[in-house]
Amino acid sequence: MPIRIDNELPAKQSLEMENIFVMSNKRADTQDIRPLKIIILNLMPTKLETETQLLRLLSNSPLQLDVDFLQVTSHTSKNVSKSHMDKFYYTFDQIKGNRYDGMIITGAPVEHLEYEEVDYWDELCDIMKWSKTNVYSTWHICWGAQAALYYHYGIKKYRLDKKLFGIYPHKSLDDTHPLMRGLDDEYYVPHSRHTDISRQDIAQVKDLQIISYSEQAGVHIISDMDCRNFFITGHSEYDRDTLAKEYYRDKEKGLDIEMPFNYFPNDDEKLVPKMNWRSAANLLFYNWLNYFVYQKTPYDLNNL
Repeated sequence: MPIRIDNELPAKQSLEMENIFVMSNKRADTQDIRPLKIIILNLMPTKLETETQLLRLLSNSPLQLDVDFLQVTSHTSKNVSKSHMDKFYYTFDQIKGNRYDGMIITGAPVEHLEYEEVDYWDELCDIMKWSKTNVYSTWHICWGAQAALYYHYGIKKYRLDKKLFGIYPHKSLDDTHPLMRGLDDEYYVPHSRHTDISRQDIAQVKDLQIISYSEQAGVHIISDMDCRNFFITGHSEYDRDTLAKEYYRDKEKGLDIEMPFNYFPNDDEKLVPKMNWRSAANLLFYNWLNYFVYQKTPYDLNNL
């Protein structure tokens, strides 16, 4: 999709260098179509990298996207300037009267805390409550997925014995589901987390369906029965070097971190990691946007 974003957003230059169609606001205003309105609640500390990763995947379709970024005001980001946040991010108070076709809620490095201990938990709950009436379909990622499952259904997370860290094979549990359309029998997804959700706990909720699973990484994609909410435990949006950066960072800190699984060729950290999850990532985001946002959202968002 041609992405409509602020002309000065740092991600714009990176995406244009990759020949990704990024549209200026001026040009978009001359097109007689209604763009899909997408809002991204970016909870990741690496704000700029996450912006680029998600916009790259959202671009892979012929329709126009109008993307807003949302921040929480009850937490101050330490790894990005205040001027960047003030210029490119809205607060909840500024957008809570708006309606959106789709929303993405990212992960966050707060797994070691109980949900109620996270400093922006109350604000996040307000945003998730708002999404029920003001967003047609929401895509939750990693901790964002765990937090949403806990908020909406009371599903708990469980601490893993060691970090789930690497590139893992997955399979669809429902080949007829439109979100799985076009995926290979086995496809790969990056994971990087210390906590997990139980397949048995999810099975107790009649409104939820597990549609993707990994023998090694566990539950991957969960959907509600209306396909208004998707909960994704992996990080298909990751760049080739994202896990490497995490690995080197933790090694430098002296943390007990194992080499990412199935990542470096021959387990040699001096070699460039192979990227074998890009096509699946593009398909998942394309299928979500097409089948569950564009095809189902009312043309007039006032009728949401």
